[in-house]
Amino acid sequence: MAAEVVARGVDELVTEHTPAEVVGPLMRGITVLRALTEAGGREDLQQLAHRTSLPRATLDRITSTLDSLGYLRVEGREVMLAPPLMEVGNAYLSAVRFPELLGPHADALAEELDEGVTLTVPDQHGAHFVHSSKRDRRMGIVCTIGDRLPLDASAPGALLAATWSSDEWERHQAHHHCVRGPGHAQACTNDLRERAAAARSDGWSLDDQWLEPGLIAFGVPVHGPDGDLLCVVNVVSLIGRYPSAEALARAALPAARRAAANMERELGRQQPVSRSGPMGRRVEDTRTLTTGRDFVESLARGLSVLTAFGEGRHALKSSDVARITGLPRATARRALITLDHLGYITNRGGLYRPNAAILSLGYAPLSRLTLSQLAQPHLTELSRRLSDSVSMSVLSGSEIVYVARAASIRWVTVDASVGTRLPAYATSMGRVLLADVPRDECAALLAASPLARLTPNTVTEVDELLRLLERTADCGYALVDEELEVGLRSMAVPVRGKDGEVLAAINVAMHPSRRTIAECFEQVLPALLATAEAVEGDLSAVPHSGRLQLT
Repeated sequence: MAAEVVARGVDELVTEHTPAEVVGPLMRGITVLRALTEAGGREDLQQLAHRTSLPRATLDRITSTLDSLGYLRVEGREVMLAPPLMEVGNAYLSAVRFPELLGPHADALAEELDEGVTLTVPDQHGAHFVHSSKRDRRMGIVCTIGDRLPLDASAPGALLAATWSSDEWERHQAHHHCVRGPGHAQACTNDLRERAAAARSDGWSLDDQWLEPGLIAFGVPVHGPDGDLLCVVNVVSLIGRYPSAEALARAALPAARRAAANMERELGRQQPVSRSGPMGRRVEDTRTLTTGRDFVESLARGLSVLTAFGEGRHALKSSDVARITGLPRATARRALITLDHLGYITNRGGLYRPNAAILSLGYAPLSRLTLSQLAQPHLTELSRRLSDSVSMSVLSGSEIVYVARAASIRWVTVDASVGTRLPAYATSMGRVLLADVPRDECAALLAASPLARLTPNTVTEVDELLRLLERTADCGYALVDEELEVGLRSMAVPVRGKDGEVLAAINVAMHPSRRTIAECFEQVLPALLATAEAVEGDLSAVPHSGRLQLT
């Protein structure tokens, strides 16, 4: 019997059903990650120790190891999840391929109905969003990849429960967290049994404002070629657009069933492909990150097993996992037994498959991070390293808008804040951003802008600015010396998304007496480029089916 996967003390996960081969440090590390996820991605260390029931010395070793892996950051007394942790959830999503294969069908259904559509994947105790097709409305439904729906207050819950055995019903009643609060487990279970029976009879299920007042939805199952329930297509709307959940279902059920049938045909056409790469994080990679006695290698090794899965690697033998990760077979086997016990993978006839519960390891709070939030720790570190102000901005028409900032602690520093607007043509970040705009469009933008001579050094001729922008595009940086304001020198580089498009720019600003131009190239530019690369690395972990917000 798999233990319940919730953020609670690790001692509660050890029961009479716990296999003797489980890896204790791996269980403790996962408990920390789950506790941070339940806390929204950030927690005080003392409170985290209380949440997990771990001794402070043990917790410090666990957080130090996860910090070395890049999975979280420790800042003073606080610890927070870090974007590289998303590689674990991305491995699951790549393995099951639901967003890739079924997302376009969900998008088409949302367009047809002009309603929100989501795909949810069930685990033992809930269902997780893996795709969301939103509509452009002021009052909309907000969900994030990895967000978890309770079984007893959602349409997917009834469909999943309709497939349960008597043992699974007993486990649910004993372990689930009832949405009504403590003491209502029996009533919640009875209600879920009724909805599950209706879902089994009807072939679809309702959410009539059970999850949230005003929200109505219905779900249709999507089965795999073997008949297993793989995911649920949810059509989501609001009271007012329809008088009731039943009215929504009557209007949209035929289209949703067609979409589900198309999804099942899509899944049926896919032939499993066995690939050995790209590999998960090999154990050799973790050795380069060790920090002496505080590094818990068995935790690092266990987590590397989750990244062994991926596209073309949806089902693996223990020998496959050992080969992909570079772990000894006995070590890989013990990690797999532990993860199976905790409910993150399933063993069927010696083949291990990842489960949606993996998304509970930080995926939702990390998916909600904006570009500025992703960048902030890196900007802060760069400012600390150089002792100068560091900023990030995006292009808004002919201006730049500051979206993140790390100010230096100096008597003479740049006075700006998030939301500050400056003319793009006279700033280093503006030139980096304009350099990515097509030449004709950029020329028209500059020609329509008031190009004031702000200082004696300000370049205001459109042709000369276009030549400078071409040079910026070629070399990948911009240096502006006292063009915006006398006594202000800045250097900027772009931050690019997965498709190579420039999303933002980051700069270092200083008084000219701080560094010569030659020293800017020697000291500032390499550090800027490294910071941009670090931000882009975090961006690469953002789910492709999510929509990254700038601020």
